[in-house]
Amino acid sequence: MWCIQTIDTEYRDRMYDILSLYEEDYDPKKPLICLDEKPKQLLRDKRMSIPMKLGSSEKYDYEYVRNGTANIFMAVEFKAGKRVTQVTKRRTMKDFAQFMKILVTEEYSEAEVIRLVTDNLNIHKEKSFYEAFSEEEAKKILDKIEFHYTPKHASWLNAAEIEINVMDIECTGRRIGDIETLKNEVDSWTKRRNEHKRKIEWKFTRKNADEKMSKYYVK
Repeated sequence: MWCIQTIDTEYRDRMYDILSLYEEDYDPKKPLICLDEKPKQLLRDKRMSIPMKLGSSEKYDYEYVRNGTANIFMAVEFKAGKRVTQVTKRRTMKDFAQFMKILVTEEYSEAEVIRLVTDNLNIHKEKSFYEAFSEEEAKKILDKIEFHYTPKHASWLNAAEIEINVMDIECTGRRIGDIETLKNEVDSWTKRRNEHKRKIEWKFTRKNADEKMSKYYVK
């Protein structure tokens, strides 16, 4: 947010909307889920690394071989300590819609509605569902989703970014050479973190926003 020189009405309204959601009590029937994606470059070691052993860390050569790219979808219900991840080859409208179908029909099938916080990326729109599914199925899924978009240039409002940063530190920040290994690593990390119900303690409130940012507000 440091690069924002002025904050217009749209920015402020969207910021207030999301911060108000974050301040609400946890409601399992209306789960608050933050979603974002993480691109991952697949890098294979050019020379075999030397495994870690007692008293000595893993050793690997600085040279590597590029092996394509992958995408990681991250959906985190930070008040419940739950996250859902999926590794895909690409990040298209259909990929996004298919991931959301998993959330709606499998992970949160008992929910009345999923309140989804995400950015304004073009794939995060209703049209993605009509690209992926029949009109009937698209409408059925969309009836269970309530979109809440972050303001432009305000990805810091999306708690999924915090979770992705944790994932990078604990799992994906290192060199991974192929998509199958990436899937296994991300699945294991997700399972472990869910078992411990790791939550995010969001402390930034609307009051904090007004105190720190009001001088940039414009009508």
